[in-house]
Amino acid sequence: MEYTNKLAVLIDADNAQPVIIDSLLTEIANYGVASVKRIYGDWTSPGLKGWKEVLLEHSIQPMQQFAYTKGKNATDSAMIIDAMDLLYTNNFNGFCIVSSDSDFTKLASRIRESGLLVYGFGEKKTPSAFVSACDKFIYTEVLRAKSDESEAIAKKSSNELKRDTKLVTLLRNAVEASSDESGWAQLASVGSNIAKQSSEFDPRNYGYAKLGELVAATKLFDTEERQIGTTNSKALYVRDKRNK
Repeated sequence: MEYTNKLAVLIDADNAQPVIIDSLLTEIANYGVASVKRIYGDWTSPGLKGWKEVLLEHSIQPMQQFAYTKGKNATDSAMIIDAMDLLYTNNFNGFCIVSSDSDFTKLASRIRESGLLVYGFGEKKTPSAFVSACDKFIYTEVLRAKSDESEAIAKKSSNELKRDTKLVTLLRNAVEASSDESGWAQLASVGSNIAKQSSEFDPRNYGYAKLGELVAATKLFDTEERQIGTTNSKALYVRDKRNK
């Protein structure tokens, strides 16, 4: 029987848009099964009307939190309390926190201290502290692009990618750390190394669906497809062109 991560999905309705819901749940399915799906907000507010229209369709449980005091975010507190309650049940392998709010930084760190995975989802304005506190962080602009082709993220050109020193350094370091004596590294190993270095890395942020496409687009690496053992499976290998 295949082992599947059980995930608790907690959505901050005040800091997420309903247009992403289909792409969000599809993305979450890549990491495990959404055993619990809850969304928090003041459902008496007309501002959450868009969310109300999609909750039943996706079996997301709305959690009512009245805004008792202006300027104070009671929704965050409710989410954090529920997250800790769910954590103590020991029924989950990880949490998905959907918000762009820095208030969840400590929560993400606490969950990871307990040995569970944390997947964050938020806009690019999300504070870096929260992004770094997650095992993986997916920017919702990518999810919006999947939902609406008019918002698709344009592919960055080779020259633009080369000028992105942070990206180039990240890729080169990951290839070097994963390479054999000849300098070749299996792409899957490179991806794993990148994930350890940068929680927010995603080739889709640059307009490319897959890591291999992004690596090739930089034109800084040689690529080679190899057959694995006696099987028909193939794997992509990459090498820094400076190592020739």
